Amino acid sequence: MSRVLAGSRALMAAASSATTAVKKSPPTAADAAAPKRTNNLLKAVPVSPALRAFLGGSPEASRGDVLKKIWGHIKANQLQNPANKREINCDEKLKTIMAGKDKIGMMEITKLLKPHFVKK
Repeated sequence: MSRVLAGSRALMAAASSATTAVKKSPPTAADAAAPKRTNNLLKAVPVSPALRAFLGGSPEASRGDVLKKIWGHIKANQLQNPANKREINCDEKLKTIMAGKDKIGMMEITKLLKPHFVKK
């Protein structure tokens, strides 16, 4: 038994010395100048007139905020189908931004909102 443990101790010592040899260098000026990735869910973009009316007149909104307001409207007006929670029954206000559909699936919301985000 001692021979087995002696071999693993040698391996562990070699592994720990290898990890201490590889150290991260401090950030350089090139790292600081590199462009940072932005999260498109949080970036405010211009919206269509129909979506602007739904949001209350705001000319720009982020995708995340729009989804929050739509879900808030759905929950406040109890528009989810009680039998199938993935199905949403659109009221007149929601139909204006959901291509006039009476019922939509939960996963369709982002697809139907895509034309309402105007590209600059």
